[in-house]
Amino acid sequence: QVQLVESGGGLVQPGGSLRLSCAASGIILSDGQTTWYRQAPGKSREFVAVITTSGQIMYSDSVKGRFTVSRDSAKNTVFLQMTNLAFEDTAVYSCNRDMYWGQGTQVTVSS
Repeated sequence: QVQLVESGGGLVQPGGSLRLSCAASGIILSDGQTTWYRQAPGKSREFVAVITTSGQIMYSDSVKGRFTVSRDSAKNTVFLQMTNLAFEDTAVYSCNRDMYWGQGTQVTVSS
């Protein structure tokens, strides 16, 4: 059974940082591409970042320069390091691999 489990969300002030994790079981993340998405209240899901099998990384323009994706193959986990967070980064962040999705983790940026 494949499971993706996100963690690391929380409440942070503007300018703060968080590191999200996407831990997988039943599937090897490095065998495919893992994508981070987010969905803010009342908005549709949007692409955040992706790391491919070869390690190529792409970011949405809204997070480029602030967010960093990495992968730890030994832990079968993909990370999303988020810095200089802004109010508009508030959303549920989810990771995706092929047809599999995690349950999401809430990130709230508030003063």
